[in-house]
Amino acid sequence: QVQLVESGGGLVQPGGSLRLSCAASGFTLDLYSIGWFRQAPGKEREGVSCISRSGGSTYYADSVKGRFTVSRDNAKNTVYLQMSSLKPEDTAVYYCATNRKIFCLEYASPRGMDYWGKGTLVTVSS
Repeated sequence: QVQLVESGGGLVQPGGSLRLSCAASGFTLDLYSIGWFRQAPGKEREGVSCISRSGGSTYYADSVKGRFTVSRDNAKNTVYLQMSSLKPEDTAVYYCATNRKIFCLEYASPRGMDYWGKGTLVTVSS
């Protein structure tokens, strides 16, 4: 059974950092690009970041550029999202997903993803 499982969410103060992890089971994660999405209360799900299969190219939404860093460890079958300088507006449920493409294509929108995790909640609050 194909599964993506996110972890690492929690409560953090503004300006703080968190690292999210996305682990895969049932398939080899290093076959595909992997994206991160988020959904804040009352808002639509949006694309946050993506890393290509090789790790050689990445995508970031303008709202997180310079603050978030995506990486992958294919030996561990895991993708990470390092989040720094967190703001209250980063509060959301964060999901990882893949459309099973090699490169980061069409990750600005959640449409067209084939596999999704169940999400991990990130709350940025003092």
